[in-house]
Amino acid sequence: MSTSFQQHKTGDLHFLKRLNRSAILELVRRTPGLTRADIASQAQLTKATVGAGVQSLLKQGWLSEGELQKSSGGRPGRSLYLNERHYAMLGAEVGVHGLRLVACTLSGQRLASHHEPLVPTTPEATAELLAGLLRQLMAAPKVADRHCLGVGVALPGPVAPGQPLLRLAPNLGWRDVRFLDLLRPHLPRQDGVWLMDNEANSAAFGELYFRTGTIPDSLVYVSAGTGIGSGMVEGTHPPLISRGLQGLAGEIGHTVLQPGGLYCHCGNRGCAETLVSGWSLRAALGIAEDESLIDALLPRLQDEGVQRTLRRAGEALGTLLLNLHHTQNPSEIVLGGSLVQLGAPLLDPALAYFKANQNRLLGTTQQVPLRVIEDATFIAARGAAAQVLASVIHGPSDLL
Repeated sequence: MSTSFQQHKTGDLHFLKRLNRSAILELVRRTPGLTRADIASQAQLTKATVGAGVQSLLKQGWLSEGELQKSSGGRPGRSLYLNERHYAMLGAEVGVHGLRLVACTLSGQRLASHHEPLVPTTPEATAELLAGLLRQLMAAPKVADRHCLGVGVALPGPVAPGQPLLRLAPNLGWRDVRFLDLLRPHLPRQDGVWLMDNEANSAAFGELYFRTGTIPDSLVYVSAGTGIGSGMVEGTHPPLISRGLQGLAGEIGHTVLQPGGLYCHCGNRGCAETLVSGWSLRAALGIAEDESLIDALLPRLQDEGVQRTLRRAGEALGTLLLNLHHTQNPSEIVLGGSLVQLGAPLLDPALAYFKANQNRLLGTTQQVPLRVIEDATFIAARGAAAQVLASVIHGPSDLL
């Protein structure tokens, strides 16, 4: 996802006005309820500049006014908020066993959503199906009358930095797929921003970008589902995603935990996914691809064999969490994905291992917060929608 502005001549008045509107909108987005005076102080802009910018954003439907604030002197100011009624962003996640779609307001509130289970298929067939579902989502009563800012798509594999190319989705068998090129012809009327990213990156981005109030300096999202991945974001306006030279940053499922171990879908041996992933649990416990892994396992959680398998997988997950803590040292770790729904048999050994070992290196008592999202069904799709919004606010789009 690109958030850099196009080149502008020095003194380009249109560009400077847009930059000011971006700064105003970003401040209100992060701290709802600010007044014009608050914004002028925090953004170090003149009151006239803020007044003109706010008036433009009100007129375009980006902001709405709230209650009058008490003043210590001078005229009382009116609080400002994001306008939750005018715009929407669409986000979609292409998962190995399903499609998940959301339409969100500017603050990330879900207007409509849909989860479509499916058996893995071709990129072309998946794009056609997703386009039909997106059309249905846009026709939903709470979405139809809104202006759509664009579409973001989260995919289960590394995306090439700087270009919309899915390098590899090993659990789908896809390689070098320009998924947006397949999707666009089915949605010819959809304008605005189009973007795609790795699903864990999108999830991490959304978890930080839609946060208000106290915002962590950095955040790692761990996606534990059919595969295992992570995304790391830093900063606040907008967050920066760690990508690596080839887009491989965060591919923790393919770090080797057991040299000489079982073969992974990527072709290497002993990857973390051979120890903790949806596909490795299916293989170990005899669950077919066309069955829901969670629905199949929940009635069997008291079985000794299932408990033993999940305990080993949980220990591997705890090792991955500790490795992330030592290699990326984020301010916060968020754990999500479908495997979280398996609960204590998987999570207890993972969290216990992480808690017991995270402070050994420095000998400190400070704990890195680790938050578990029990239902992460739409987290990546919502994050892709957040990336659309950030691209509109901070990129070269004329929508702002």
